[in-house]
Amino acid sequence: MKISLVSISVGDQEAALTFYTEKLGFVKKTDIPMGDVSWLTVVSPEDPDGPELVLEPNAEYPAMKALKDSLSKDGIPFTAFAVDDVDSEHIRLRDLGVRFTQEPAESGGFKFAVFDDTCGNLIQIYQSPD
Repeated sequence: MKISLVSISVGDQEAALTFYTEKLGFVKKTDIPMGDVSWLTVVSPEDPDGPELVLEPNAEYPAMKALKDSLSKDGIPFTAFAVDDVDSEHIRLRDLGVRFTQEPAESGGFKFAVFDDTCGNLIQIYQSPD
């Protein structure tokens, strides 16, 4: 068994696609029209055959909206992405206009920072201990 798909809730798939590709650097892998929405995924350019992130158009479902609002209010990231160097990634993203809710910090040997993905989700980037 392996992880192949992970979803993140978004309200506007096109805006999410723009953020996740132009700011974060992911690449679009799948875009299958399904009426008013698409089956839309992005992947890391470092692992194009690896896990896909589904830009799931379900942000307006009451349960998902409540979850996202609660996580955001409490400052809890919805998911996390691994990076080689949190400090340099923080600078790169900040220079692209990404708003961080937590500046780089360290705990238990891990370095991390948290940003707002403009889709109602907080996302953590982290660097594993050397």
